[in-house]
Amino acid sequence: MLKEFWRALPFIGADAPLVTVIELYGVIGEVGAGRKGLTLKKLEKSIESAFKPSSVKAVALAINSPGGSPVQSRLLLNAIRRAAKDKGIPVLAFIEDVGASGGYILAIAADEIYADESSIVGSIGVISGGFGFHQALEKIGVERRIYTAGENKSTLDPFRPEDPEDVARLEIMLADLHQQFIALVKERRGDKLVEDGELFSGRFWTGSTAAEKGLVDGTAQLGDFLRDRFGKDVKVKRISAESGSLLKKLLSGGEAISAPSLIDADDMLAAGERRAHWARFGF
Repeated sequence: MLKEFWRALPFIGADAPLVTVIELYGVIGEVGAGRKGLTLKKLEKSIESAFKPSSVKAVALAINSPGGSPVQSRLLLNAIRRAAKDKGIPVLAFIEDVGASGGYILAIAADEIYADESSIVGSIGVISGGFGFHQALEKIGVERRIYTAGENKSTLDPFRPEDPEDVARLEIMLADLHQQFIALVKERRGDKLVEDGELFSGRFWTGSTAAEKGLVDGTAQLGDFLRDRFGKDVKVKRISAESGSLLKKLLSGGEAISAPSLIDADDMLAAGERRAHWARFGF
């Protein structure tokens, strides 16, 4: 009672509306020893914190992701939807440079999706890639020896010639994952989608074209949109999983300090994998 009276005083006024922003930047999934990717484990507390304030009017998702793990994408979507339902708080997504593949799955966790006119949106498809080294082994005179229990245990072994049966099984699995992705997008976007032959082909578009196809609700930038929707006095509180002290980052295996002389092969491969995700979209 006293709190409401205090806010009603003309020289105090009511609290400005609060919008919390969950920052979802980077490749989805655990990538490398530094664990720099987006995962539910890493973001669970951020999601909880975003929905916790009693005065929050909406939760915004600031997204800049080329995708990654389909499982972690879906886990994050489900966690956001569960919190939104429990708290009765609307969720707004704002795609920055890229919201594609798993990054678009993060976006459809929102009730409304917006992108910049030049954002990259879409890539509703599934990809699997690798390398074959068997000819290189022959040239350097190395023999591959592998022993398994289970006839398919060495499926897609990069050090052996490609097996058509392995490829056929992989294609079936990719098709299954693709259908799951399509069903999820249709469930979340419903009648907003303008279906055509290319919508689920893996293609991606600018934010302007994505709006025409119903993948996003319009083109807008986070700050301007929130001021228009909630007033110029809106308070925006950003929540990032990367926040914390230097000591905390060091103890958690972060990359605040690096030793150039120490090169880890797994980290190099992980860095290449992250780079490949972004390179598909010209970044």
